[in-house]
Amino acid sequence: MELSRSDLVQSVAGRDKGMLFYVIDTDGVYVSLANGKERRAEKPKRKKEKHVRKLPRPDSSLTAKIRSGEHILNSELRRELAALSQTINVSTKEGS
Repeated sequence: MELSRSDLVQSVAGRDKGMLFYVIDTDGVYVSLANGKERRAEKPKRKKEKHVRKLPRPDSSLTAKIRSGEHILNSELRRELAALSQTINVSTKEGS
């Protein structure tokens, strides 16, 4: 699985299992993840690629900022992930 900056991922292992994150940086084996709350943009979580699952990424101003390397606010991360988690939960419940 090839992950890049601004990808939306879900943790599949560890105590943060099931949580949504944005990929802030990647080095091939490890990815740096942030969600604005538990893992802030200033101190992202370092996790192996095999412990996350890539989700479809909607284009937004936040993903463009992450890709370009601009400064991102934790509130932007929280707001975007809250909206995305609602749509993901609704779509998984409908499929059940």
